[in-house]
Amino acid sequence: MNSTQVAALYVGVNIALLVVLAVWVMMHRRSAQVSVGDGGNDTLALRIRTHGNASEYVPAFLIGLFMTAALGSSAMLVHALGASFTAGRLLHAIGLSASIMASRALGMLLTWVPMLIVAGLLVWQGSF
Repeated sequence: MNSTQVAALYVGVNIALLVVLAVWVMMHRRSAQVSVGDGGNDTLALRIRTHGNASEYVPAFLIGLFMTAALGSSAMLVHALGASFTAGRLLHAIGLSASIMASRALGMLLTWVPMLIVAGLLVWQGSF
């Protein structure tokens, strides 16, 4: 696989994660009979926040990962960044939804570090 194919893999996986989290919200909306907002339902509020948090981080990272690949980063580097970010998003979603602070903290670390590396690579790659 070349680096853009690797990036495409992580784009697909992370889009699927966003859909799974959205379905998780929708399922609880239906069971709680809440169509807008959280209706004061703490479980629904937490699921909405879990999806929202992923929605805040995933798009920017995926654009950056794809740009990094397109600008010539190796497939291994793109794999390492994509895998760690994806693992971070999964751990954070689990930690946030189950109130497991260690999982949530590790998830954020595995989210932010690849994002910062991608940001640095893009600045470096874009300046030459």
